[in-house]
Amino acid sequence: MSISIYTTPTCGFCHQAKAYLEQRGVPFVEFDVSRDPQKAAEMVQVSGQRGVPVILLDGQVVLGYNEPMIAQLLAQRATRPPRLGVAIADSSRVAERKASRLPQGAYVGRVSPGSSAALAGMRPGDVMIQLAGQAVHSDQDVHRLSAGIRYDHDVDVLVWRNGQTIGMRVRL
Repeated sequence: MSISIYTTPTCGFCHQAKAYLEQRGVPFVEFDVSRDPQKAAEMVQVSGQRGVPVILLDGQVVLGYNEPMIAQLLAQRATRPPRLGVAIADSSRVAERKASRLPQGAYVGRVSPGSSAALAGMRPGDVMIQLAGQAVHSDQDVHRLSAGIRYDHDVDVLVWRNGQTIGMRVRL
């Protein structure tokens, strides 16, 4: 999911942020940090803040209900492809540097907490070998293929992890 909102039930600004997105037909995933300590810790890791709401919109952190910033980030969606929320590199270069054997693909070096990739279960060290039904031979393939993907769609991804192929569905 491209938009995540960390909230509590009693937060008025949280309700306003959710209403703003709902009125515009923008889907989001809500995490109640008063009931989920793991998500509360994730929120602090992502934002450095303990207050709610914290909104992750396509990898960008919005603190509080900042309507102008939310509107700006939503408008930018029309001009750029969705982000998975990963830092990637060509797996052959990584394998050479680490003197290890990796399949051809895009090596995942970092996964942003709360990102689409994180929500789907992607981890650092994974190697993306397929995206949206297309083979991934390098990090450049991921960039090329993601340019043709629209926001708010599910995309199938195959990753190689510790010798096994794992399928996952990523909501962008």
